[in-house]
Amino acid sequence: MEKKLHNFLNSNLLNKYLVGDTSLEESKEVEHFISNYPEAAQAYEELQNNLEIITMASAVEAPNNMLDSILESLEEPKETKVIQLEHRRKTSWYSIAASAAAVLFAATSFMLYQKNIQLNSENNVVVDEIFDLRSDIESNNYKLDKLSRELLKLNNPDSKKYVINGNERAKNLKTVAYINPVEKTSMIDVITLPQLPEDQYYQIWAELQDRMVNLGILDESNRKLKQIPYMEDALALSIKIGTKGDNTNENDTEVAEISLKEK
Repeated sequence: MEKKLHNFLNSNLLNKYLVGDTSLEESKEVEHFISNYPEAAQAYEELQNNLEIITMASAVEAPNNMLDSILESLEEPKETKVIQLEHRRKTSWYSIAASAAAVLFAATSFMLYQKNIQLNSENNVVVDEIFDLRSDIESNNYKLDKLSRELLKLNNPDSKKYVINGNERAKNLKTVAYINPVEKTSMIDVITLPQLPEDQYYQIWAELQDRMVNLGILDESNRKLKQIPYMEDALALSIKIGTKGDNTNENDTEVAEISLKEK
């Protein structure tokens, strides 16, 4: 039903009915919608108001000496007065016809103006949707390209895969490290990290011959492949629990470790 009302409001029937240019069936249809739908009644009232404004703006003010001329004509002989009345009736008829034509033209122009505004609005909506769609396509293409490059790194024959499982302190912990000694790249994929108190976090460390190097923080809320610094002479990787606010400490609680030495 809403669609039927929408089609009616977008038709030209209200304008035609306003200027008396509808057939009997069309008039019945218009009156039905005006009587049963407040939206149609409001639209018809607005058209009437606009037509009244246009008519008033197009009206011609009567000359100042019109009253004197009428009084003089009344004092003239009967025959002359009849001729004057017939002449004035003819002039009045042409004026009414001209006014009606002007009103019809104004109503049609107003209708076309409304249609033009509606079409411009719909066109702007389509343009915005195309722009948003193009932006989404570009963003998705960028993400796919990035993912493709990461997969190439993982599938590179020179890349070595290391699965890091948690110890007794974090049994459900599991991450995977991908190290490519040829391209000198390191990546880590967080699979699962047991939840910690708010003041603690996980860190990954690289064990060198003479020291430990902090490679960054691990966060399960950002589960995706993460680039970490490549350490040329790393002997092992380990995951430790640190406390927020404290300086990084290689003696923090260790919950996982894997050796990078060739067996």
